[in-house]
Amino acid sequence: MQNESEYVLYHTDGCHLCELALALVEQSNVQFKHVDICDSAELAARYGTSIPVFACGQRELCWPFDASALTQFLGE
Repeated sequence: MQNESEYVLYHTDGCHLCELALALVEQSNVQFKHVDICDSAELAARYGTSIPVFACGQRELCWPFDASALTQFLGE
């Protein structure tokens, strides 16, 4: 399994899909960073139409995902 500090949930405020993804990730009990793409023009350009995205290094799990897909992504 990757170092937990490397997990990132890319989101933006007011995104109901991001809130659903956040709830799933929180249930997994993995440590992660919560990064708002609006804080960076580069992130906004990259993820503006695909958030929420749960990432670790070069690997990305794009919405829609469920608990099963998240568990598989985490390698559990």
